[in-house]
Amino acid sequence: MTLKAPMLKNVIEAALLAAGRPLSIDELMALFGDDERPDRAQLRKILDKLQSEYDERGITLKEVASGFRIQLKPELANWIGRLWVEKPARYSRAMLETLSLIAYRQPITRGEIEAVRGVSVSPHIIRTLMERGWIRMVGHRDVPGHPELFGTTKEFLDYFSLKSLDDLPALAAIKDIDSLNVELDFDGTGQLLPDMDSPGGAQAVADSGSPADTEDGMLEAQDS
Repeated sequence: MTLKAPMLKNVIEAALLAAGRPLSIDELMALFGDDERPDRAQLRKILDKLQSEYDERGITLKEVASGFRIQLKPELANWIGRLWVEKPARYSRAMLETLSLIAYRQPITRGEIEAVRGVSVSPHIIRTLMERGWIRMVGHRDVPGHPELFGTTKEFLDYFSLKSLDDLPALAAIKDIDSLNVELDFDGTGQLLPDMDSPGGAQAVADSGSPADTEDGMLEAQDS
């Protein structure tokens, strides 16, 4: 027999809080036994109800590429960020421009990125973006040398609270690439439970910076 609506909602809310990452509809349905499992339409209604209940609170329910998660509202980042003493690393213009070009023009080769930016792309930048889980190699361009093609990942979408690439803001709306650092200082996900193992290392936790963060092109002070 299907659980009553209040209990279903409590289980789903508790799971989203405890997971520390987005949960898909299938993962949420797998929480329940065969005789108590809601159907997908009912589960969607419960998620909608939770979102409505959070409207006047400091948290929100967000659907991203990997599923649903409970997160802090971005406008609270200025206050909540004070919970973490260490200042996060600010990414260089070179890294932000490289990531933006991959996001908007994927699939794209390193040479094509360099042609747009007018300067060479440090291998450390590509390596760091891949280590963060934000980009991946998606193939090779069918030209002499067969250069690698890069594209963004589901983790990239999750980090920036996007459901799909269609949710990226129009290029015309990005007036200053450095403004992206505001979001990177305190992850837009504002996830309630810190996930220190996430590729960005900033699931509601200010990135304290690892030795790799001092690689060429990473920190603002290193930018050229």
